[in-house]
Amino acid sequence: MNAPASLPRRILAHGAYETTVMLRNGEQLVLAIILPLLALIGLSVTPLLDGFGDTRINVATPGVLALCAMSTAFTGQGIATGFDRRYGVLRFLSTTPLGKAGLIYGKAIAVVCVLAIQVIIISTVAAFMGWRPDPGGIPAAILLILLGAAAFTALGLLVAGTFRPEATLAVTNLLWILLAAAGGILIPASELPQGVQPYVEILPSSALGEGLRGALGNGSLDILPMITLVVWAAAASIAAIKWFKWS
Repeated sequence: MNAPASLPRRILAHGAYETTVMLRNGEQLVLAIILPLLALIGLSVTPLLDGFGDTRINVATPGVLALCAMSTAFTGQGIATGFDRRYGVLRFLSTTPLGKAGLIYGKAIAVVCVLAIQVIIISTVAAFMGWRPDPGGIPAAILLILLGAAAFTALGLLVAGTFRPEATLAVTNLLWILLAAAGGILIPASELPQGVQPYVEILPSSALGEGLRGALGNGSLDILPMITLVVWAAAASIAAIKWFKWS
């Protein structure tokens, strides 16, 4: 009789399964690839970002990469987890040898895998369009993207585990639109009306957008956005653990 697989192998197997499901889902692909590409092209051919940096593409690309992290980790995982919960998938999986922790780690692996594909595609297209990031800021950018993914995944699981699936769909999509338009992710918070700047600056979307623009634009390493993302990830994780309902 074969010995049962170890927990790391079960987590990796579930991560591979979750990744495959995400990549085969047409709606997920639109959210993960098509919309960010449209945003990249739109921001680079319109004057919306004029005056924010040396070239439109250099300003647009970091924000679009941040948008990818939010799309996959928050909206994508939030909606998928919400409907898994509705149809009893989460309740079933939580009773298997995978366990609740393995389920969460498997979803985190899927987010990282899909996000890596997004970053490669967006960066390649942006490079053909003239994007020239500062090489010295790439390590900081990778760390920021991972921290952003952690924060948005925790927020997505919090929404999916506390709202009804239909409400999760509405809430995640509405927040995606609001944060993309006025959350500091594409347009710097400093360029928004002064009355809303203090509130936008503390959002994870603004922290990720500003951090990536600094890292990829001039190679700077700003600790404040990283701290902001860590705080959001920790707070959302604690809240999700406390209030998440598996059925």
